[in-house]
Amino acid sequence: MLRPTVYYFLHMSELTKSRRQKLEEFVAQHPQDAFSRYGLALACIQDGDVPAGESHFATLIKNDPDYVPGYQMYAQTLAKNHRPDEARAILIQGIEAANRANNQHARSEMEALLGEL
Repeated sequence: MLRPTVYYFLHMSELTKSRRQKLEEFVAQHPQDAFSRYGLALACIQDGDVPAGESHFATLIKNDPDYVPGYQMYAQTLAKNHRPDEARAILIQGIEAANRANNQHARSEMEALLGEL
């Protein structure tokens, strides 16, 4: 049994972990979980760590090419960081994935973003 001070420290360290830290731990244990990797990519972007976010988006669409939201957010990240050619390439792949999934809403949003680039 843990002493109360040790338990308190372990419990408090869990509570003070950031969303990103929790997602990093989960993704390390479940690297194929697309939803969690997507969340981790977004958390990295939110933290200002764009390279890590992009890396997670790239891994996400490599591991799960039918995870449509990943394409859209990855392309938006690229576009915001002045990389329109890369964003276009991701959007084209995303539109194909949206067509496979019969996700007309995502397809139309990605087509609109593609038209803006």
